Amino acid sequence: MDPFAEYGLADPFIPSRFSWSPGMRVAGVDEVGRGPLVGAVVTAAVILDPDQPITGLADSKKLTEKKRLLLEDEIKSKALCWALGRAEPAEIDELNILHATMLAMQRAVQALSLDAHAVLIDGNRVPGLHCPAEAVVKGDGRVPAISAASILAKVARDREMQQLHEQYPQYGFDRHKGYPTKIHLAALNEHGALAEHRRSFGPVSAAIAQGKLF
Repeated sequence: MDPFAEYGLADPFIPSRFSWSPGMRVAGVDEVGRGPLVGAVVTAAVILDPDQPITGLADSKKLTEKKRLLLEDEIKSKALCWALGRAEPAEIDELNILHATMLAMQRAVQALSLDAHAVLIDGNRVPGLHCPAEAVVKGDGRVPAISAASILAKVARDREMQQLHEQYPQYGFDRHKGYPTKIHLAALNEHGALAEHRRSFGPVSAAIAQGKLF
């Protein structure tokens, strides 16, 4: 049997940091929110059930919001287990965004109700974990479990941005999701930085230096 054949990989991938065997619980991990100026970085870890395949899994950025929401429900109902992790703005400011992302990934894996035998992570960096782990470049489009994680993380963070929008509609968080768009930068300049903004990020620190606080 080919490595991970039971998971139906879209693109053949052979791990180099661990040996695969049938029946392994392999968790996929991804993050959403490294680039925004506001809010937490959110991660997800998912162990799929080979006996309950999910069609349509893909990089969350390539799916419509409607499709992501449908897949979110299916992933949560069919996966062997799933969990979310996060690092808050204060942690991002203290650790920097890379280390905060690694921390959020660790939290997602640790929160799984079943122990993973191995972990595959989207990107090119791997946090310290209790089991073998390997980074997969563009893994959210290659490994179904990572695709599933990317969907859960994005839906969760987008939902938080919608809630923040309802508190502060003048910032347009429902449109840009916290990324440094012209609309967001203009709102930051006009209304000032919120408690939820990441103070270590350039545009936010510049606004604070000018005394612009909400």
